[in-house]
Amino acid sequence: MKPQLILIAGPYRSGTDGDQTKIARNLRALEQAALAVYQHGHVPIIGEWLALPLAREAGSSKLGDTISESFLYPVARRLLRCCDAVLRVDGASQGADEDVRHAKKLGLPVYRALTELPLVQKGASEHSLSVAIHSSG
Repeated sequence: MKPQLILIAGPYRSGTDGDQTKIARNLRALEQAALAVYQHGHVPIIGEWLALPLAREAGSSKLGDTISESFLYPVARRLLRCCDAVLRVDGASQGADEDVRHAKKLGLPVYRALTELPLVQKGASEHSLSVAIHSSG
């Protein structure tokens, strides 16, 4: 099977009350899931990886301001139209639940565990990169 572009959907701001440390912890959990998706041979993407820099360049001064809100969910909706699937990471999140609903409307598979991801045949160069990443960590 060819690699899928998989949106990682899970809590980002949910349950944080705006606490930057908790938000960073949530992003790290999303990024850990992204790494696991990559290690399974797929291409992970997190909406915030795109939305946050765009909002900043558009003049957002803080997370949750009008400008950042105009990017966070709209970027995810637009991104979903380019994705092959969604991985829903555990944790309460209205935004991630909405991503799942939207993905289902688009007919995309929604995985709820890494074990559900389809296998990708790795080429020699991908294997070498994986070994290099693990060796340096």
